[in-house]
Amino acid sequence: MRGTPRDVEQAERLPELLEAARGAEEELARARGAGADVAQLHRLGVAYDAALTDAMRAAYARQRVLVGVRGYEDRIYRRRRLARPEVREATELAERLLTLRERHRLHGIERVPRSPVAA
Repeated sequence: MRGTPRDVEQAERLPELLEAARGAEEELARARGAGADVAQLHRLGVAYDAALTDAMRAAYARQRVLVGVRGYEDRIYRRRRLARPEVREATELAERLLTLRERHRLHGIERVPRSPVAA
């Protein structure tokens, strides 16, 4: 793998971060099915959002690692690398996670009613 050390480290953690996101999603679904209160659903929704964010960042790091450091400087090299099947798969995964996270942020996190301000 060729990339910055931080990107390589994040990319290597991708499978465990995807599993953590699946676990957070399942926990949120179980709580919804059990009729959990709004505060718990909000807490679980925020935890799922954090797990999706971590997985998405790792997926983009994997894409950068597959493209390589030279892709930061050489536009033609970057385009050629982005056309490779393994890089396209990494890009598609990262974009799916991004879309899933944004959809969850718009519709999946329960809103907690604000408490009245004491006068």
